[in-house]
Amino acid sequence: MTFRIGAHVSVAGGIDNAVERQLDVGGNCGQIFTHSPQVWQSPDVEDAEAAGFCEESEDADVGPWVIHTSYLVNLCTPKDDLREKSRASMQEEVDAAAKLGVPFVNVHLGAHTGAGVDAGLENAASVLDDLDVPDGVTILIESDAGSGTKLGGDFEHLARVLDLASLDLDVCLYTAHAFAAGYDLSTPQGVDDTLQELDDVVGLEHLRYVHLNDSKHESGTHKDEHAHIGDGYIGDAGFEAFVNHDAILDVPLALETPTEDGRSYEWNVEHVRGLRHAE
Repeated sequence: MTFRIGAHVSVAGGIDNAVERQLDVGGNCGQIFTHSPQVWQSPDVEDAEAAGFCEESEDADVGPWVIHTSYLVNLCTPKDDLREKSRASMQEEVDAAAKLGVPFVNVHLGAHTGAGVDAGLENAASVLDDLDVPDGVTILIESDAGSGTKLGGDFEHLARVLDLASLDLDVCLYTAHAFAAGYDLSTPQGVDDTLQELDDVVGLEHLRYVHLNDSKHESGTHKDEHAHIGDGYIGDAGFEAFVNHDAILDVPLALETPTEDGRSYEWNVEHVRGLRHAE
Protein backbone atom coordinates (compact mmCIF):
# COMPACT_ATOMS: atom_id res chain seq x y z
CA MET A 1 0.00 0.00 0.00
CA THR A 2 1.23 3.52 -0.82
CA PHE A 3 2.66 5.36 2.17
CA ARG A 4 0.07 7.98 3.06
CA ILE A 5 1.34 11.15 4.73
CA GLY A 6 0.14 14.72 4.56
CA ALA A 7 -0.74 17.72 6.66
CA HIS A 8 -3.56 19.84 7.94
CA VAL A 9 -4.14 22.37 5.16
CA SER A 10 -6.26 25.49 4.83
CA VAL A 11 -9.54 25.65 2.90
CA ALA A 12 -9.37 29.44 2.51
CA GLY A 13 -10.95 30.54 -0.74
CA GLY A 14 -12.83 27.26 -1.13
CA ILE A 15 -12.53 23.70 0.09
CA ASP A 16 -11.38 22.57 -3.34
CA ASN A 17 -8.18 24.60 -2.80
CA ALA A 18 -7.11 22.10 -0.13
CA VAL A 19 -6.00 19.54 -2.71
CA GLU A 20 -3.46 21.82 -4.39
CA ARG A 21 -2.19 22.96 -0.99
CA GLN A 22 -1.71 19.35 0.03
CA LEU A 23 0.25 18.64 -3.13
CA ASP A 24 2.35 21.75 -2.54
CA VAL A 25 3.65 20.31 0.76
CA GLY A 26 4.27 16.89 -0.75
CA GLY A 27 1.29 15.23 0.91
CA ASN A 28 -1.03 12.56 -0.45
CA CYS A 29 -3.63 12.57 2.35
CA GLY A 30 -4.51 15.05 5.07
CA GLN A 31 -6.87 16.98 7.27
CA ILE A 32 -9.09 20.05 6.95
CA PHE A 33 -11.47 22.20 8.96
CA THR A 34 -14.70 23.04 7.16
CA HIS A 35 -14.74 26.43 8.94
CA SER A 36 -12.90 28.28 11.71
CA PRO A 37 -12.53 25.86 14.63
CA GLN A 38 -12.72 28.67 17.18
CA VAL A 39 -16.39 29.54 16.62
CA TRP A 40 -19.78 27.88 16.28
CA GLN A 41 -20.27 28.01 12.54
CA SER A 42 -21.94 25.82 9.94
CA PRO A 43 -19.81 24.35 7.16
CA ASP A 44 -20.29 26.39 3.99
CA VAL A 45 -19.73 23.82 1.28
CA GLU A 46 -20.95 24.88 -2.14
CA ASP A 47 -21.91 22.13 -4.57
CA ALA A 48 -19.30 23.27 -7.10
CA GLU A 49 -16.55 23.30 -4.45
CA ALA A 50 -17.53 19.82 -3.24
CA ALA A 51 -17.47 18.48 -6.78
CA GLY A 52 -14.10 20.11 -7.42
CA PHE A 53 -12.67 18.73 -4.18
CA CYS A 54 -13.82 15.20 -4.99
CA GLU A 55 -12.59 15.33 -8.58
CA GLU A 56 -9.21 16.86 -7.77
CA SER A 57 -8.61 14.45 -4.87
CA GLU A 58 -9.35 11.49 -7.11
CA ASP A 59 -7.28 12.78 -10.04
CA ALA A 60 -4.26 13.49 -7.82
CA ASP A 61 -4.72 10.37 -5.67
CA VAL A 62 -4.91 12.45 -2.50
CA GLY A 63 -6.68 10.76 0.39
CA PRO A 64 -8.08 9.61 2.63
CA TRP A 65 -9.01 13.00 4.04
CA VAL A 66 -10.24 13.62 7.56
CA ILE A 67 -12.33 16.56 8.79
CA HIS A 68 -11.46 17.91 12.24
CA THR A 69 -14.43 19.21 14.20
CA SER A 70 -14.63 22.55 15.98
CA TYR A 71 -12.53 22.98 19.11
CA LEU A 72 -15.70 24.12 20.88
CA VAL A 73 -17.32 20.68 20.65
CA ASN A 74 -17.42 19.00 24.06
CA LEU A 75 -18.96 15.53 23.98
CA CYS A 76 -18.36 14.92 27.69
CA THR A 77 -20.12 18.01 28.99
CA PRO A 78 -22.89 17.70 31.59
CA LYS A 79 -24.40 21.00 30.34
CA ASP A 80 -27.49 20.56 28.19
CA ASP A 81 -26.94 23.67 26.05
CA LEU A 82 -23.33 22.80 25.22
CA ARG A 83 -24.31 19.21 24.58
CA GLU A 84 -26.90 20.31 22.01
CA LYS A 85 -24.49 22.73 20.33
CA SER A 86 -21.89 19.96 20.17
CA ARG A 87 -24.38 17.48 18.74
CA ALA A 88 -25.62 19.92 16.12
CA SER A 89 -22.08 20.85 15.10
CA MET A 90 -21.09 17.20 14.81
CA GLN A 91 -24.15 16.45 12.67
CA GLU A 92 -23.21 19.23 10.28
CA GLU A 93 -19.65 17.94 10.04
CA VAL A 94 -20.60 14.35 9.22
CA ASP A 95 -23.08 15.64 6.63
CA ALA A 96 -20.34 17.81 5.11
CA ALA A 97 -18.00 14.81 5.06
CA ALA A 98 -20.55 12.81 3.09
CA LYS A 99 -20.95 15.66 0.60
CA LEU A 100 -17.16 15.89 0.16
CA GLY A 101 -16.54 12.16 -0.03
CA VAL A 102 -14.41 12.38 3.14
CA PRO A 103 -14.47 9.09 5.06
CA PHE A 104 -13.47 10.35 8.51
CA VAL A 105 -14.54 13.04 10.98
CA ASN A 106 -12.16 13.48 13.89
CA VAL A 107 -13.27 14.75 17.32
CA HIS A 108 -11.87 15.28 20.82
CA LEU A 109 -13.92 13.80 23.63
CA GLY A 110 -13.71 17.05 25.57
CA ALA A 111 -13.82 17.68 29.31
CA HIS A 112 -16.18 16.37 31.96
CA THR A 113 -15.83 19.68 33.91
CA GLY A 114 -16.50 18.07 37.27
CA ALA A 115 -19.06 15.47 36.29
CA GLY A 116 -16.48 12.70 36.71
CA VAL A 117 -14.78 10.36 34.28
CA ASP A 118 -17.54 7.76 34.07
CA ALA A 119 -20.29 10.34 33.60
CA GLY A 120 -18.19 12.20 31.03
CA LEU A 121 -17.60 9.10 28.93
CA GLU A 122 -21.28 8.17 29.16
CA ASN A 123 -22.20 11.69 28.04
CA ALA A 124 -19.86 11.40 25.06
CA ALA A 125 -21.30 8.08 23.93
CA SER A 126 -24.83 9.42 24.32
CA VAL A 127 -24.15 12.50 22.16
CA LEU A 128 -22.57 10.35 19.47
CA ASP A 129 -25.52 7.98 19.48
CA ASP A 130 -27.84 10.93 18.85
CA LEU A 131 -26.16 11.52 15.46
CA ASP A 132 -27.40 10.34 12.10
CA VAL A 133 -24.09 9.43 10.46
CA PRO A 134 -24.26 9.00 6.68
CA ASP A 135 -23.04 5.79 5.07
CA GLY A 136 -19.35 5.97 4.21
CA VAL A 137 -18.48 8.31 7.08
CA THR A 138 -16.81 7.16 10.32
CA ILE A 139 -16.26 9.26 13.43
CA LEU A 140 -12.78 8.96 14.92
CA ILE A 141 -12.20 9.62 18.62
CA GLU A 142 -8.84 11.35 19.04
CA SER A 143 -6.43 10.50 21.84
CA ASP A 144 -5.77 13.47 24.13
CA ALA A 145 -2.98 14.85 26.29
CA GLY A 146 -5.25 14.47 29.32
CA SER A 147 -4.83 17.83 31.05
CA GLY A 148 -7.35 18.97 33.65
CA THR A 149 -10.70 17.22 33.25
CA LYS A 150 -10.16 16.46 29.55
CA LEU A 151 -10.79 12.83 28.68
CA GLY A 152 -9.09 10.67 26.07
CA GLY A 153 -5.59 10.72 27.51
CA ASP A 154 -6.01 7.16 28.71
CA PHE A 155 -6.58 4.48 26.07
CA GLU A 156 -9.22 3.07 28.43
CA HIS A 157 -11.29 6.21 27.81
CA LEU A 158 -11.30 5.56 24.07
CA ALA A 159 -12.20 1.92 24.57
CA ARG A 160 -15.01 2.79 26.97
CA VAL A 161 -16.68 5.18 24.52
CA LEU A 162 -16.40 2.64 21.71
CA ASP A 163 -18.00 0.08 24.01
CA LEU A 164 -20.77 2.37 25.31
CA ALA A 165 -21.83 3.77 21.95
CA SER A 166 -24.03 1.77 19.63
CA LEU A 167 -22.54 3.75 16.73
CA ASP A 168 -19.58 2.17 14.92
CA LEU A 169 -16.61 4.30 15.96
CA ASP A 170 -12.85 4.18 15.43
CA VAL A 171 -9.87 6.13 16.79
CA CYS A 172 -7.16 8.55 15.76
CA LEU A 173 -3.88 8.23 17.65
CA TYR A 174 -2.18 11.56 18.23
CA THR A 175 1.53 11.02 18.89
CA ALA A 176 2.23 14.25 20.79
CA HIS A 177 -0.94 13.83 22.87
CA ALA A 178 -0.22 10.20 23.69
CA PHE A 179 3.36 11.10 24.63
CA ALA A 180 2.16 13.95 26.85
CA ALA A 181 -0.35 11.59 28.46
CA GLY A 182 2.46 9.24 29.49
CA TYR A 183 2.82 6.80 26.58
CA ASP A 184 6.55 6.97 25.84
CA LEU A 185 7.09 6.87 22.08
CA SER A 186 10.73 8.01 22.18
CA THR A 187 12.31 4.55 21.82
CA PRO A 188 11.61 1.45 19.72
CA GLN A 189 10.65 -0.41 22.89
CA GLY A 190 8.34 2.41 23.93
CA VAL A 191 6.67 2.38 20.52
CA ASP A 192 6.19 -1.40 20.75
CA ASP A 193 4.76 -1.12 24.26
CA THR A 194 2.41 1.75 23.38
CA LEU A 195 1.00 0.11 20.27
CA GLN A 196 0.67 -3.21 22.08
CA GLU A 197 -1.31 -1.47 24.83
CA LEU A 198 -3.47 0.25 22.23
CA ASP A 199 -4.14 -3.15 20.70
CA ASP A 200 -4.88 -4.76 24.06
CA VAL A 201 -7.19 -1.99 25.25
CA VAL A 202 -8.85 -0.61 22.12
CA GLY A 203 -7.89 -2.96 19.29
CA LEU A 204 -5.62 -1.96 16.42
CA GLU A 205 -8.46 -2.67 14.00
CA HIS A 206 -9.95 0.61 15.28
CA LEU A 207 -6.82 2.67 14.49
CA ARG A 208 -7.75 4.46 11.26
CA TYR A 209 -5.66 7.65 11.33
CA VAL A 210 -2.63 9.15 13.11
CA HIS A 211 -1.82 12.75 13.91
CA LEU A 212 1.96 12.88 13.71
CA ASN A 213 3.62 15.57 15.82
CA ASP A 214 6.68 15.75 18.04
CA SER A 215 6.41 17.22 21.53
CA LYS A 216 8.18 20.19 23.10
CA HIS A 217 7.61 18.68 26.54
CA GLU A 218 8.55 15.43 28.24
CA SER A 219 6.30 12.39 28.44
CA GLY A 220 3.69 12.47 31.17
CA THR A 221 3.59 16.27 31.51
CA HIS A 222 0.12 16.54 29.89
CA LYS A 223 1.43 19.59 28.01
CA ASP A 224 0.36 19.84 24.38
CA GLU A 225 2.86 21.86 22.35
CA HIS A 226 4.01 20.63 18.96
CA ALA A 227 7.55 20.40 17.63
CA HIS A 228 9.00 19.54 14.24
CA ILE A 229 9.39 15.81 13.70
CA GLY A 230 12.65 14.75 15.36
CA ASP A 231 13.21 18.05 17.17
CA GLY A 232 11.14 17.26 20.26
CA TYR A 233 11.26 14.71 23.05
CA ILE A 234 9.95 11.87 20.88
CA GLY A 235 12.84 12.40 18.47
CA ASP A 236 13.92 10.70 15.28
CA ALA A 237 14.54 7.34 16.93
CA GLY A 238 10.97 7.21 18.18
CA PHE A 239 9.44 8.34 14.92
CA GLU A 240 11.56 6.00 12.83
CA ALA A 241 10.36 3.08 14.96
CA PHE A 242 6.78 4.37 14.84
CA VAL A 243 6.36 4.93 11.08
CA ASN A 244 7.98 1.57 10.32
CA HIS A 245 5.98 -0.40 12.88
CA ASP A 246 3.80 -3.15 11.41
CA ALA A 247 0.74 -1.62 13.08
CA ILE A 248 1.27 1.71 11.31
CA LEU A 249 2.36 0.72 7.81
CA ASP A 250 -1.09 1.12 6.24
CA VAL A 251 -2.42 3.90 8.49
CA PRO A 252 -2.55 7.43 7.01
CA LEU A 253 -0.58 10.11 8.86
CA ALA A 254 -1.47 13.81 9.12
CA LEU A 255 0.98 16.40 10.42
CA GLU A 256 0.08 19.41 12.57
CA THR A 257 3.68 20.51 13.08
CA PRO A 258 4.55 24.19 13.62
CA THR A 259 5.80 26.73 11.11
CA GLU A 260 8.99 28.03 12.71
CA ASP A 261 12.76 28.02 12.27
CA GLY A 262 12.27 28.41 8.52
CA ARG A 263 10.53 25.03 8.30
CA SER A 264 6.92 24.10 7.71
CA TYR A 265 4.87 21.12 6.55
CA GLU A 266 6.92 20.48 3.43
CA TRP A 267 10.09 19.95 5.49
CA ASN A 268 8.29 17.65 7.92
CA VAL A 269 6.65 15.55 5.20
CA GLU A 270 10.02 15.05 3.52
CA HIS A 271 11.68 14.28 6.85
CA VAL A 272 9.13 11.59 7.70
CA ARG A 273 9.49 10.05 4.25
CA GLY A 274 13.21 9.84 4.97
CA LEU A 275 12.52 7.92 8.17
CA ARG A 276 10.29 5.41 6.40
CA HIS A 277 12.37 2.43 5.28
CA ALA A 278 10.29 1.51 2.26
CA GLU A 279 7.07 2.61 0.64
